[in-house]
Amino acid sequence: MWFALMNNNWRCVLLGVVLPLLIFGLLTYQVWGKPGGILSDETILWTIQATANPQLDAIAKTLTKFSSTVLPLAIVTVLVLLKQSSWRSLAYWLITILGSIVIKTTGKSLIQRARPHLWDSPAPESSYSFPSGHAIYTMTLVAALVILTWESQWRWLVLIVGGLLVLAIGWTRLYLGVHYPSDVIAGWMISMAWAIGVSLLIKPYMFEERE
Repeated sequence: MWFALMNNNWRCVLLGVVLPLLIFGLLTYQVWGKPGGILSDETILWTIQATANPQLDAIAKTLTKFSSTVLPLAIVTVLVLLKQSSWRSLAYWLITILGSIVIKTTGKSLIQRARPHLWDSPAPESSYSFPSGHAIYTMTLVAALVILTWESQWRWLVLIVGGLLVLAIGWTRLYLGVHYPSDVIAGWMISMAWAIGVSLLIKPYMFEERE
């Protein structure tokens, strides 16, 4: 049993932490100090832009605002964990969510990548582009919730709904022309590595067994 547990932990470290960090590091290396996109960044953006129409504009502008639900959901989760006296899970949740803010702010300040300006966006942004804050916050929230509910009946609902939310908001950032694909992928990778890495250290669970 101990050997199986160690094997599972190593798989989590390699696939959930090391691999995402390697992808993030590669993307960071490619964009640092270089203007514009990398590889197929602009090609992907122009392909998405080719589908633009007023209806999709309205959908994208509405969906991208769903990232503002991260804070209310984070607060609700804190209250649930407090009510359950799940102190280890609460510590994990706070460290993961607050850490994602530090990661986003530090990344943007260090890389200072300009936003793409390939067309007039219906929802323009002016801050730095890499990594995507929307991608970081949504992936951190969903990954942490999946980890907290993994031993419960809610895990597949959280995984499916959360995964769709992450993908939808990622799409909006590209459709609106305010991020390169590499910004979004980098945001997903670093936040996934962060959420999983912290969980391996703290070992949280939302639904604690009562003695």
